[in-house]
Amino acid sequence: MTRTLVAILRGVTPASVAQVATTLYQAGIRCIEVPLNSPDPFTSIANLKALGLRDCLIGAGTVLNVGDVERCFASGGRLVVAPNCNPEVIRQALKLGMSMMPGVATATEAFQAIDAGAQELKLFPAVSYGPAHLRALKSVLPQQVRVYPVGGVGAADIPGWVAAGADGFGFGSEIYKPGYTLADIEARARNLVQALANAR
Repeated sequence: MTRTLVAILRGVTPASVAQVATTLYQAGIRCIEVPLNSPDPFTSIANLKALGLRDCLIGAGTVLNVGDVERCFASGGRLVVAPNCNPEVIRQALKLGMSMMPGVATATEAFQAIDAGAQELKLFPAVSYGPAHLRALKSVLPQQVRVYPVGGVGAADIPGWVAAGADGFGFGSEIYKPGYTLADIEARARNLVQALANAR
C-alpha cells in the first residue's frame, strides 16, 4: 500500500473508472491520476471521489492551465500532475491545498518548479534520460524534494531507478490501458508494488 506509485489511467471512461480504481486499490495502489485527454475526465474524477477510497489520493494528469486545476478541484480531485513546468499551474494547485507534481527534465525546469513551490517533481519522459540523469539531478536538488520517474519505466527498471534516488513512480500503459481486463490490471499493479518493495 503506497502513494509512491501513481496509476495513470489514460483513456479510462466514467463508466469503467470505479471498477478499475477499486481493483488498483485492492492491489495496494493509493494514488490515481486521470489524464485530461481521457473521455470526460472530470466526471471520472468525481466518480472516483464518490467511491470514498480511504487514504487514496485522486486527481488529474496532463494539466496544462489554471482553469483545469480549478475544474479538478471542483470535481473532488486533490492531485494535479503536469507533463511540463508551468509556475501558474503549480501556484494555483498549491493555493487550493492540492498535491502538485509538475513535469521536469532539466535542472533549470526543476528549480523553476521548486521556486513556484513544488516539492514533488515528475521526471518526464524518464525513458529519454535514464537513472544516471536522475542521480545527477538529485545531487543538486534540495533534500526534501521528491522525484518520480514517469514514462517508459517498467517493473524490471525499478531497482536501477531506486538506486539512483527515485522516490516513487508513475505508471501508464504498464498498469492500465483501455482493453486490459481487471485481472490484468490487478496482476500488473501487484507486480509493480512488489517490485518497488523488493528494490527498497
